[in-house]
Amino acid sequence: MYKRQCQGPFQATCALVLASSSPRRQRLLSGLGLDFLVRPSESQETVPRPGESPLEYAELNSTLKARDVALRYPHAVILGADTIVVLDGEILGKPRDKDHALHMLGRLVGRSHEVITSCCIVLPDKQIIVKFSASSLVWLAEQDPDIIRAYVLTGEPLDKAGSYAVQGIGSFMVERIEGSYSNIVGLPLDKVVKYFLELEILKYQVF
Repeated sequence: MYKRQCQGPFQATCALVLASSSPRRQRLLSGLGLDFLVRPSESQETVPRPGESPLEYAELNSTLKARDVALRYPHAVILGADTIVVLDGEILGKPRDKDHALHMLGRLVGRSHEVITSCCIVLPDKQIIVKFSASSLVWLAEQDPDIIRAYVLTGEPLDKAGSYAVQGIGSFMVERIEGSYSNIVGLPLDKVVKYFLELEILKYQVF
């Protein structure tokens, strides 16, 4: 069970499983006041197929993750998510090494790119699967190449899609954001709460 960071305004009405090992998603979900299990999916992420849009790609992977974990936890609500960085229609994954991170950041700074998170909720009876996505635009400010090199040397970009972390050291590069901030971190909380309430996965108390 992941420990809650705060009391938060909500409680889960049933067993809830996050199908992700991402500490960022865990912190976001925990901040709502929820108790939940963390059980990463064992499914392999797919390779983008010819003609497949970035949104379709993210949706497929979030669904595969959620359905995989649902097989192991048939009586729980499963939440799967997949976050991608998109530049000019190209999906930018995690860098292979420092040189790749430098190249990727060199393409991103001084312009905007899109961050898409697709989510999939699988209810216990498996007959109801809810999918939704969010998209945000991020502008990274122009940077001196030596500053980018110094950032890459911190090691933070090496396990991040797009080679930067908006909630980490890389925040110094972010000039502005259009859309959900939590979506960029890895989970669009406004939509997660909306669908959880509609599906009666959450409850709350009022005065």
